[in-house]
Amino acid sequence: MIDEREAIDFIEAERYELFAGPAYNFPVRRRDFIKTFGLGILFIVPATRVLAQQRGQGESGRGAFTERLPNDIGAWIHINEDGGVTVMTGKVEVGQNARTSLTQAVADELHVPLASIWVVMGDTDLTPFDMGTFGSRTTPTMAPQLRKAAAAAREMLIAMAAEQLKVEPDDLQIIDARFVNHDKSKTLTLAQVAKGRKLIKVIPENIPITQPKDWKVAGASVTKVDAKNFVTGKHRYTSDIKREGMLYGKVVRPATFNATLVSSDTKTAEAIPGVKVVRDGNFIGVAAPDQQTAANAARVIATDWKSPRQPSNAELFDLLRKPASERRGGGGGSRPQGSIDDGLAQADKKLEQTYTVAYIAHAPLEPRAAVAEWNGDKLTVWTGSQRPFGVRTELADACHISEDKVRVIVPDTRSGYGGKHTGECAIEAARLARATGKPVKLVWTREEEFTWAYFRPAGVIDIKSGVKTDGTITAWDFHNYNSGSAGIQIKYDIPNQNIQTHQSNSPLRQGSYRGLAATANHFARESHIDELAHAVNLDPLEFRLKNIKDERLREVLQAAAKTFGWRKTKPANGHGFGIACGFEKDSYLATCAEVAIERPAGKDANKQNAKVKIVRVVEAFDCGAVVNPLHLKNQIEGAITMAIGGALFESIQFENGKILNPRFSDYQVPRFKDAPSIEVVLVDRKDIPSAGAGETPIVGLAPAVGNAIFEAVGVRLRSLPMAPKGLMI
Repeated sequence: MIDEREAIDFIEAERYELFAGPAYNFPVRRRDFIKTFGLGILFIVPATRVLAQQRGQGESGRGAFTERLPNDIGAWIHINEDGGVTVMTGKVEVGQNARTSLTQAVADELHVPLASIWVVMGDTDLTPFDMGTFGSRTTPTMAPQLRKAAAAAREMLIAMAAEQLKVEPDDLQIIDARFVNHDKSKTLTLAQVAKGRKLIKVIPENIPITQPKDWKVAGASVTKVDAKNFVTGKHRYTSDIKREGMLYGKVVRPATFNATLVSSDTKTAEAIPGVKVVRDGNFIGVAAPDQQTAANAARVIATDWKSPRQPSNAELFDLLRKPASERRGGGGGSRPQGSIDDGLAQADKKLEQTYTVAYIAHAPLEPRAAVAEWNGDKLTVWTGSQRPFGVRTELADACHISEDKVRVIVPDTRSGYGGKHTGECAIEAARLARATGKPVKLVWTREEEFTWAYFRPAGVIDIKSGVKTDGTITAWDFHNYNSGSAGIQIKYDIPNQNIQTHQSNSPLRQGSYRGLAATANHFARESHIDELAHAVNLDPLEFRLKNIKDERLREVLQAAAKTFGWRKTKPANGHGFGIACGFEKDSYLATCAEVAIERPAGKDANKQNAKVKIVRVVEAFDCGAVVNPLHLKNQIEGAITMAIGGALFESIQFENGKILNPRFSDYQVPRFKDAPSIEVVLVDRKDIPSAGAGETPIVGLAPAVGNAIFEAVGVRLRSLPMAPKGLMI
């Protein structure tokens, strides 16, 4: 068992939601594997191996290290009697196509068709413990473990088949799920080897796996598993699940955050046929036979809430500069190198600037949803979460039952972006289900999602730097307040540097978001680097290359610039080009952007702001060996499109504990009209292990666009979003 206190330093500081107390606290083994799987052959990976890998990720969650682990199980592969292959993993599918990439990994090692493999994900009763699906860790940590399991299974199966065929194992190989000897005179199917067996085999530790240069299935753009079900609507999300006798839930919310329920009058609601009202401390909710009745019942409950005075947008950045009253997580930044004072003394030019980043919402396609069902003292919850085992812990804590009484099942979910790490909706549904004695479905409205979920942290970043006239950076003093440490380290070759993060008291609930603080840190850093380049009259690409020795970063910079045609032509009138680069989570990227500034016309033109249109984006990306080129391009294109909102117009507005723009009519996300031409350049490094790509591609757009705007109109924008109401020029 790993002590949670020992693990605390590995948790990224900006995963604030994982350090928060429980949303609610209502008053108050080892599995039989053959029974679970039936006949066949089960291959298992020891849990200590998988857990050790995850511990080293710098990823965790509330309840993660209090998990009562099985003694010896971390992942497993089951060969069914019919020859099918079932793979079990605690990871979940939230649109990143992990189900497909993990299937490719197993097929590559086991030498079986993709169609014969089914990956069971995110079911706490069936799959091994997993800390969660976040941090771009599925590809670099889970895929190699499943490869090892599949490779070892292949060799063990060959030995079993050789015994049946009375040949030497070296004389057999698996081709398309069949065991074939050298002259093809003897064959067996996987089904024939597995039939009638009741075996559990432990995978040895030192198992060689296929190297990227020899991949046959991975490395190719195979179709998404179950793609047809998603595009035809056959797939059932949490909100589609129905249970016999199911009721529909609705929670009564206060008007502001941090409110305490003083009193409530529920008589009118209780008089509605079929309605059950539940009050438990600050929780008040209803369950009814249909959604409309539940909503009507909640609406007629009279409540009196008391809440303290709370800050507004206008106070935000001053507030964030004040130190946090309580430290959370493992901190960030790095030990200073050299001397900032000496570096500034050596500089011909000095620059000091501040950059700010607003809170933004995740705005997932699927709002939080849960279906909860009690069977005696056993609770089963279906919910869209990135942390099924963490949610299981939260449910057990809230309901005051042991974790072995709770089962959490995560259907493939419509996006999370780091926003679905906690189990509030699941707990609310469970509380209503327990009170009514019937299954309850609870689906948050869009307004609830915007208000009661956590946000990407806001931040203030101060940078002080020095540079010589020849373009050599001599000093780099970087301080991030509140937003976090992800992506804060630099690949620029600067002898004197001091990089620090400072935790703050956030006025809003905040937590993980796609890329964490890497977007904020890259925006500030790459904007400032561009300012330094202009200060010494050097081309921004040339300036970066002069100060970068890291070959992978240089390669993506040059690849993006070449495809973009950097400085091959001058931008058209009112257009500008910008460039940015960076690295995070073992991936490297460079982004080039072209923007057009559309000036208003007509008699009231002088009263209107100009519009920023992103015309074209080229992004070069290196995440090691590419597992699925098409899906990787989709991830990068999606990340770039998502980044447009945070770069230009997304921002949560709040005042005195209330969100002022909690709906899509008031909160702008990128539309089709905002989408630029996007070209992705994949730098496929077969010599480097695969890294994840769900997060890092988002970090380069904002600084590239900001730098392009400066070239177009000479205005330097240092706050995200940069143009929520257009440009005043």
